Amino acid sequence: MTHEVAVIGTGPDPENPTVEGFAMGYRHAESFENDERCEVVACADIVPANAEAFGRTFDLPEENVFEDYEAMIEAVEPEIVTVAVPPAIHEDVVVDCARSGVVSAIHAEKPMAHTWGSAQRMAQACWRRDVQLTFNRQRRFGKPFREAKRLIDDGEIGELQRIETTWSDLYDTGAHTIDLTGMFAGEANPEWVIAQIDYREEDVRFGMHQENQAWALWEYETGVQGVISGGEGSDFADAAHVIRGTEGEIRIDSETGNMLEIRRAGDGDWEAVDVDGEDLHSAHVEGRQYGSAYIDRAASEVVDALTEGRESELGAKNGLKTAEIIFGAYESARKRGRVDFPLDAEDNAFADLVERGELEYAPEGDADATED
Repeated sequence: MTHEVAVIGTGPDPENPTVEGFAMGYRHAESFENDERCEVVACADIVPANAEAFGRTFDLPEENVFEDYEAMIEAVEPEIVTVAVPPAIHEDVVVDCARSGVVSAIHAEKPMAHTWGSAQRMAQACWRRDVQLTFNRQRRFGKPFREAKRLIDDGEIGELQRIETTWSDLYDTGAHTIDLTGMFAGEANPEWVIAQIDYREEDVRFGMHQENQAWALWEYETGVQGVISGGEGSDFADAAHVIRGTEGEIRIDSETGNMLEIRRAGDGDWEAVDVDGEDLHSAHVEGRQYGSAYIDRAASEVVDALTEGRESELGAKNGLKTAEIIFGAYESARKRGRVDFPLDAEDNAFADLVERGELEYAPEGDADATED
């Protein structure tokens, strides 16, 4: 059986990716096409020239290239839809696809949503209609992270205590690194978060403000803690990720140059772990400029979960845990205190602080802006 895939949000020229989109629609399409069980059959983009260029790249029939994604769904009836539009539009597109009655699986880009309320509504809409909803947190499938998880599960560092991350921020990269922390912690539910943020220079990614500096600490129901330091001061640890246990520690992308290494209690030496040359970001696929084995593996997981009728590890259940920590951290900065879960603030507290002028934010091009 061939799974027909449609792409919503093709993006502009993939030769010039920017923070407006990175042309992830192309990367999704490549990865599903690389799975012999799938065929990309249609696309939609509100910019006709973008959709047309995408159609030419993937040899789509002219009648399967659309400006309106709802018209595309009605005409083509794809089984799988990938969504690579800005986060603020995710809810509208995902809910419409779920309600269509023909889409069985929706695979969206990260971050999950622009507000906590939006993230929950998307998940509810899909759960009610038995539509699989997943998010492209592809780094989960990188060997440095998979091998680290194996070492943890095998008890190589004793009882897991804390995961420290310095390669990150909260909203953008944090959609990956906080998700990875949750994976290392056994997908446990977060209990609380306390955080602070700084925003004094404009940084807008995918239409969303992104903090310049952040610190966050949270705890899972198991007692395992996660820590992130982004921006200035993020060099407090000697690796992108440091995973600490009662009987040892693991470093991912350490200052020694090793991508993954372990040091067990009582042993002063670090031991490098072979990850076949894979790194934090990707394992490149030969012959494809933008191809990544991580994204390929994510696409295969989407199809596997769909055909097996199981919850995907990329699914909304895990996505909501990450989103709750992110939006909870922003709420902690707004209320100036710890936030206990479940999070009851439906909005994006960071966006609210920016809108109300409560952060030292200097819009780009503001002639009157001064630096500290």
